[in-house]
Amino acid sequence: MREPKIGVALGSGGARGFAHLGVLKVLQEEQIPIKLIAGSSMGALVGSFFAMGHEMDRLYKIATAFKRKYYLDFTVPKMGFVSGNRVKDLLRMFTQNKNIEDLSIPLAIVATDIERAEKVVFTKGSIADAVRASISIPGIFVPEKVDGRLLVDGGVIDRVPVSVAKDMGADIVIAIDVSNVKTNEPIDSIFDVILQTIDIMQNELVKKSELEADVMLRPPVGHYSSRAFTNIEEIIRIGEEETKRYIPLIRKKIEEWKEKQQDEE
Repeated sequence: MREPKIGVALGSGGARGFAHLGVLKVLQEEQIPIKLIAGSSMGALVGSFFAMGHEMDRLYKIATAFKRKYYLDFTVPKMGFVSGNRVKDLLRMFTQNKNIEDLSIPLAIVATDIERAEKVVFTKGSIADAVRASISIPGIFVPEKVDGRLLVDGGVIDRVPVSVAKDMGADIVIAIDVSNVKTNEPIDSIFDVILQTIDIMQNELVKKSELEADVMLRPPVGHYSSRAFTNIEEIIRIGEEETKRYIPLIRKKIEEWKEKQQDEE
């Protein structure tokens, strides 16, 4: 009897998305094999680094060294304040200029076609191009043009891409939602206005993903800012702790799936 194909759906959430690393580390330690990854926005970035096969220690070091100054290259605003060339160079470096189809773990990256109002799912082509499109927060990053399409943040259309993981063939989907709306947050700049608005709008969207997922993890990182790349070590640790709490449920879902397969045979 075959083992279930376990997929993870990594949601958007800016800096809070580093909690995904803690989740992936604990799943790895508990020998729960991740057979495929679907990611939106920050989930796409973390998912692509993990699918590259980087050691977890190295990924933790990259995350804790991540600072806004490394990826913000301001431009004269037309379609966004940040040109995104600097972050794309970083992505190319960390993904060694590889294509999605070269990865050892199948990966799907979600972006939004802003002109056609459609979800775009990348399963091949440049990892750096796809992730750059997926993290293009509207109004902040200049949209990314790929194959003639003008693309923005995947979280706009599919914050936690559970359905994408299922379409990839996952038997069991573990979803991670890190995008809790932070209330009473000081709103001091246009960036704060845009990011808080997106968080609020996406809050309702994720309810459908919760119904579709076999296990939905919500690391309690809502009190951390999605835009200030500080407290990253704490955010990762919260991802680890929340996953440890859910390991018994994940094992139960795996056993239930196996029993169902036996019954059907």
